[in-house]
Amino acid sequence: MSQFTDRIEQKLISYLPKGDNEDIQKLISSMEYSLMAGGKRVRPMLTVEFAKLCGGSEEAAMPFACALEMIHTYSLIHDDLPCMDNDDLRRGKPTNHKVFGEATALLAGNGLLTFAFETLVSEEAVRLNGYEKCAKAVKVLAECAGVNGMLGGQMIDLESEGKRVVAEHLKIMDNKKTGALMIAAAKLGCISAGASDAQISAACEYASDIGLAFQIIDDMLDITSTTEELGKPVGSDNENEKSTYAALLGLEECRRLAEELTDNAILSLEIFGNASQKLKDFAYYLLKREK
Repeated sequence: MSQFTDRIEQKLISYLPKGDNEDIQKLISSMEYSLMAGGKRVRPMLTVEFAKLCGGSEEAAMPFACALEMIHTYSLIHDDLPCMDNDDLRRGKPTNHKVFGEATALLAGNGLLTFAFETLVSEEAVRLNGYEKCAKAVKVLAECAGVNGMLGGQMIDLESEGKRVVAEHLKIMDNKKTGALMIAAAKLGCISAGASDAQISAACEYASDIGLAFQIIDDMLDITSTTEELGKPVGSDNENEKSTYAALLGLEECRRLAEELTDNAILSLEIFGNASQKLKDFAYYLLKREK
């Protein structure tokens, strides 16, 4: 993971645009601040691993992986804004708007959103993947990040604050808010490799299951961890009056459900045979994480 993180971060920084005046450079610095603030890089890792699993290469999948991480980072910048969760810390550092101000943070998120699609159809991406695969990647990422994907999940989340909702409602929300970009990660890797429909279906099933398990573990850590361990405020779900799996089901049932989802995710990889061991190990790594 650490070796991959180094590689993805080198590529991310190489893709960032250059400003042609001081004001624009401030915007780019704001984009870079959050993009390079660390993190597990789960989504780009999935993109690259599914590409390799389906016969593709890390080199070809990297532009798609970087574009996805830009989308993820933009969503975090906006999620932290005062009009959303109003958080002061992200990955152990002050949130973007605390450093650059709300207006610049808003533009930085927008900048990463739009630059992600520029990256998907960059000269490098087209050279390594061809126009058709790049066009498919644009469609997948737009759908998964849009109103019926991540954005829709965020809206459901906002509308659920202060309300007591059932676990099924949370599942719908999290399948969009968290799961959609996990599915995008798997699909983008498959697209880069020219995977079969059966391989894409299995990859999406794996991503959907670990995405929901990931969110359940997040809900648990918001109760059991510390701000120092997580790098972001704990207890914020309760402060924002959000219904969570931990609050609705209790920690013991949450752990059981996360384990069941992880087992299902691993079963979905059977189509790939022994070559999928790294992704099986990765699913267990996410299940056992403490931050």
